[in-house]
Amino acid sequence: MENAYIKICVIRSAQSTIAGSKSEVCGFSVIDNGIGFNKDNYKSFLTLDSDYKIDKGCKGVGRLLWLKAFSSVSVESTYVGNEGTICKKDFSFNPERGLYDEKDYTSQDAKVETIIKLNEVLADYKSNIPLQTNKISQQLLEHCLWYFLREGSAPQITIEDGKEIINVNNEYDSYMFNESKTETFEIKNKTFEITHIKFKLNSDSSNTISYCAANRLVKSETIKLPGLFGTLNDDDGNFYYMCFVCSQYLTDNVNTERLDFNIAKNDVGIFSETDITFDEIRNVVTSKIGSFLDPYLSKNKELGKKRIEDFVDKSAPKYKSILNHISEENRIVDPSISDKNLELHLHKQQAAFEEKLLIEGHELMKPSAIDDYNFYSERLDDYLSKVIDLKKSDLANYVAHRKVIIDLLEKAIEKQSNGKYVKEDVIHKLIMPMIQTSNEVSLDDCNLWLLDERLAFHNYLASDTAISSMPITNSESSKEPDLLALNIYDNPILVNEGSKLPLASITVVEFKRPMRCDVGGEGEEKNPIEQALGYLERIRKGEIKTANGRTIPESKSVPGYCYVLCDLNEKMKERCKLFSLTETYDKMGYFGFNQNYNAYIEVFSFDRLLNSAKERNRSFFDKLGLPTT
Repeated sequence: MENAYIKICVIRSAQSTIAGSKSEVCGFSVIDNGIGFNKDNYKSFLTLDSDYKIDKGCKGVGRLLWLKAFSSVSVESTYVGNEGTICKKDFSFNPERGLYDEKDYTSQDAKVETIIKLNEVLADYKSNIPLQTNKISQQLLEHCLWYFLREGSAPQITIEDGKEIINVNNEYDSYMFNESKTETFEIKNKTFEITHIKFKLNSDSSNTISYCAANRLVKSETIKLPGLFGTLNDDDGNFYYMCFVCSQYLTDNVNTERLDFNIAKNDVGIFSETDITFDEIRNVVTSKIGSFLDPYLSKNKELGKKRIEDFVDKSAPKYKSILNHISEENRIVDPSISDKNLELHLHKQQAAFEEKLLIEGHELMKPSAIDDYNFYSERLDDYLSKVIDLKKSDLANYVAHRKVIIDLLEKAIEKQSNGKYVKEDVIHKLIMPMIQTSNEVSLDDCNLWLLDERLAFHNYLASDTAISSMPITNSESSKEPDLLALNIYDNPILVNEGSKLPLASITVVEFKRPMRCDVGGEGEEKNPIEQALGYLERIRKGEIKTANGRTIPESKSVPGYCYVLCDLNEKMKERCKLFSLTETYDKMGYFGFNQNYNAYIEVFSFDRLLNSAKERNRSFFDKLGLPTT
């Protein structure tokens, strides 16, 4: 129809808003100069599931869809009657009353036109309608793009919002690139047509596949293709990609609501050789899209790979050894992806690699009788090489974890924004969870290596737990050492030495708040050296046992190790000298053996702890390319 038009008038709420902003949309008035509600069209309108216009893709349920989003609909239609007279039909309908207020009359002066008022948007849909008129236009154009592209194109469409008028056809012309391409392909003897479009649209758009039936858009979905992230670009600028897929097969299988297809998603069992699944259609379409966009995706693919490589090199070297085992598709990520999401992505790939190796390992343990030795040997070599790469990743993960802990410790001993220093429990938790024992916390949750690598090997470990509650001693003391460890060395029995009792050692660790002023005073409460030795003596007097309840002979002479972690003020330095401790070369600690207590004592500042941990792990960090400053 020449000079056909559709005019969409935006109806807004009368409620006032903030100056300069538009009030919310509460309805629309749609005006067109089509044939209107003549006798045949009105009869079809009254018939549910009418097939009157089935050749145009109409299913006879349009008015029901209107009432899903609007509370009521009013219609005023002027049309040409059977004898050429100009007739008018007015009516309204809603879910409660159905069709009501129907009126018929003639009006020779009226022009042929239909006005459909969609009244009062329902709450579930109101939030999805943008306030800005240009946004409404863009969303309408995106949804109706196929009608502009198809044969016969679309009528003139305008959107009127008060004094603001937008011509959607002009918007289409401004957003379209010159290039579009249509090609056909077959799946199981059914013909499909795909139209590729390069489209300039707003920043909220995405690259989509749209499936059509009877020249009408049915459903759209985002394209999942390596390298396809947001906008693409060519010599003419940035663009989004859209494609439209049509087929008689899709038309024959569209559902009643025209919102989806009655097509199985994947394998259809006994009919798999003849019936087409939606996954089959999508896979072929995606392949066609990949070929069309390949010139524009190459750069994105390289940027995506580089994003992963840079992240692994600088922040997550633990994944370096498994990069070659990640599929090409999964090594291409959106260059703008956050570090957090990229870490999650790599973690999933590592988990998938581990699962694959586990399955492969079980299969190798049961070689087939027909396996040739050389073939089995090659499979075994391949498997072992991948296992080695995985173990490298595990080691790198452990080293990277140490780097994080050291960085956290460094932050913890700095002066906080409020001018104060953190309490000792913050340092405590970094090294070992509080009020826990080795039976309740895994070794992976402890960072005892910060103090001494040997503390990782213990028979019993208690953190901030009363001595009386420890199963390794009968002591009734309610005192709570910050950290206590019992090591038992089960030495082999040599014939020429006779029976040799197992030796044990007790380690006591005390933490004090960074820059605490009263450290080093008299008495256990203020002198952490005396405090640690006091704990040691109470434990020895309680007749020490193994964690399993076996008595350790000569428990009173069990060697002791006392570590004190605090900042060294003048009082604390004096206490160290009174216990005959030797100052370390870097002036940040003291050490020595106290014969009276049969205990080795080491006092070190937080800076010494930090420096020592860095030095001991520096070579590992260097190998992984982690910063050590």
